[in-house]
Amino acid sequence: MRKVIIACLLSGSLITSSYAATTMSAAPSESWTVTNYYKQAVYDPNESKIGDIDDVLINKSGQVTGLVIGVGGFLGAGEKDVIVPITAVKTTKKNDKWWLTLDESKENLKSAPGFSYDKASTTWVPEKK
Repeated sequence: MRKVIIACLLSGSLITSSYAATTMSAAPSESWTVTNYYKQAVYDPNESKIGDIDDVLINKSGQVTGLVIGVGGFLGAGEKDVIVPITAVKTTKKNDKWWLTLDESKENLKSAPGFSYDKASTTWVPEKK
């Protein structure tokens, strides 16, 4: 019976130590959450709404590389998805709310190449014309 108790205690400490190796004791400094971007509105410099962020693109190293912005349309109908680099979107705090801005007009983005989400490959692919 004593051997069983010791074995249980040892296996519990192995699980605890392996779990601790994969977690963080604090959030990384200067980190943001995806919710600061995902489904948020994006505005041009004149504070006119361009569209909403439909997806956040992350490379295999875990770095955010781009944002998919839905532009045009009404209630999702006729909307076009375009991809912009994460560095193109600026953050501003205004009235205790984060604003995302892009130095582009809605019209310019409507004429940019469009993308559609391919469920089979789980990637964004250029729209077929």
